[in-house]
Amino acid sequence: MNLPPLSIVIRSKNDAILIDETLKSVVSQDYPARVRRLHIDSGSTDRTCEVIHDSKPDQFLQIRAEDYVPGRVLNTGMMLSSEEWVVFLNSDATPVDRFWLKNLMTCVVENPGRIENSRSTMHDPRSTGRVGAVFGRQIPRPDCRAVYAHDYERCFGPNRESVRWPHFFSMVSSAVRRAAWVEQPFREDLRYSEDEEWSFRIRNSGWEVRYAADSVVMHSHNYTLAQVRKRNYGEGFALGATPALAQGQAEFLPGAVLAAGRDALKDLVYCARNRKLLQWPDAFAVRLVQRLGKWDGLKAGRKYYASRESNG
Repeated sequence: MNLPPLSIVIRSKNDAILIDETLKSVVSQDYPARVRRLHIDSGSTDRTCEVIHDSKPDQFLQIRAEDYVPGRVLNTGMMLSSEEWVVFLNSDATPVDRFWLKNLMTCVVENPGRIENSRSTMHDPRSTGRVGAVFGRQIPRPDCRAVYAHDYERCFGPNRESVRWPHFFSMVSSAVRRAAWVEQPFREDLRYSEDEEWSFRIRNSGWEVRYAADSVVMHSHNYTLAQVRKRNYGEGFALGATPALAQGQAEFLPGAVLAAGRDALKDLVYCARNRKLLQWPDAFAVRLVQRLGKWDGLKAGRKYYASRESNG
């Protein structure tokens, strides 16, 4: 199997605790073709940039923290590279073995007939056979709280719920085909969900989006309730720009509360199964804040983007 040469774009900000582990794993990958490593740092103030310099990257760009816009950074990564395939990796997402990259790109080049019968990948029957993007599996770190560990199981696990959602994609560990990006660049007016919006857009343009479950990174965050609120408000706001993605997102207040209750019941089962019942009250609080934050953000986002459209 001929795997393509590629660039790996690693995005970072104040990840000194984890980036060294990530880079050691990246440089030890068993990959048969040429790999260039590019770094884009968004105003780190800890030792992150020192660690990057010591690792001798092929290219390193640092921008100011206040200039960070997710889509703009992703577009910059594509412009700094020249290969047909560009891999994106967050600096706090550590590949768990030396086959992370090979398994990610093997998913890209496998034929659809094999994909449909493969445990490690997902084939979209609506596609035209043009693979535009692929994303890998994420597993939580050992210190991850139950509510967030459950989310990783729901999104990336063997029986993942995300296959039943209107759309799901994550840029944390992913690969982008240049031709798909040239046709559909990342939007630079979104602060959240730019990866889902972009992958949804290319999929609707006939590009296939695949999932490589055998390409695994360790990545998780233990958000505070304030962070949960901010993140979900931002994601809801971004959904206002793409109404089709808001399908099933509990758009009205009673729906949001009921959805939080359903999520909490699933968390209860998960906590019981993993002997973490003491963490269930925390999970219930997180679910309520998630749903209400997204509901508030969606309302505000719809109003904002509708106003912008009406003003030309």
